[in-house]
Amino acid sequence: MYLDYWQLGSQPFEPGSDRSIYFPSESHEAARVKLRYAVENRRGAVLLAGPTGVGKTMLVQLFREELGGSFTPQAQVVFPQMSSRDLLAYIADTLGAPAVESPRHSIDESIRRIEGVLRRNAEQEKHALLVIDEAHLLEDCGALETLRLLLNFEHSGKPMMTLVLIGQMNLISTVGRLPSLDERIAVKALVRSFTAEETAEYVRHRMTAAGATRDLFTPDALEALHYLGHGVARQINRLGDLALLVGYAEQLPQLTAKQVEAVSEELVTIAAE
Repeated sequence: MYLDYWQLGSQPFEPGSDRSIYFPSESHEAARVKLRYAVENRRGAVLLAGPTGVGKTMLVQLFREELGGSFTPQAQVVFPQMSSRDLLAYIADTLGAPAVESPRHSIDESIRRIEGVLRRNAEQEKHALLVIDEAHLLEDCGALETLRLLLNFEHSGKPMMTLVLIGQMNLISTVGRLPSLDERIAVKALVRSFTAEETAEYVRHRMTAAGATRDLFTPDALEALHYLGHGVARQINRLGDLALLVGYAEQLPQLTAKQVEAVSEELVTIAAE
């Protein structure tokens, strides 16, 4: 709606995993390098933690794209809150394990299927990747211990897959309460929210990627985006997008803190109703 008015080629704050909109903050880059190092060296498990909305999932998607062809299959579990029986059956299917006649979907059956596909994969000198989103939710259903057992599958003394656990900050303490799993975590990477300077750079980066040829947000608007968005990319995106819409509606030449504060107050009001 506002693209022509602001002379943009695309929506600057639209979510996605396109590399052109990825902002390499210090913590994001450090986490990406750690994850890639662990997987390329075929470590058993890695952990990525951070507040909600800071871009953990996007970061993992980008690092997965960087891996060579020998790192396959790659499976991802987005909704992990299920029983161990259902989780293992889902993982077996997602890894591409051959189906069995008259499936019972028992834990034993799924484990055999998973081990089979991983072993055939390893014999071809390939390494699998299993990504678990929202892993902090797994403690209550006991599935973390189930996932740990999968790390026992080895070929020539090395794990046949890397388990990537992604979750909020409490994932660190959750894993810490399971020493048998914690000691298998080769790398723990943290992604934090942006500093004020990083927020300004992030917004300019997203605007440039969308085709902006001038600064549409004044310095005080960038400060407001950081303060009201708490340095969290998802919140900054929402505020920035709505501010652009308001600026278009009011035919403004540039966006100031006033517009950012107005859309923030509106969102707070709506949430309170």
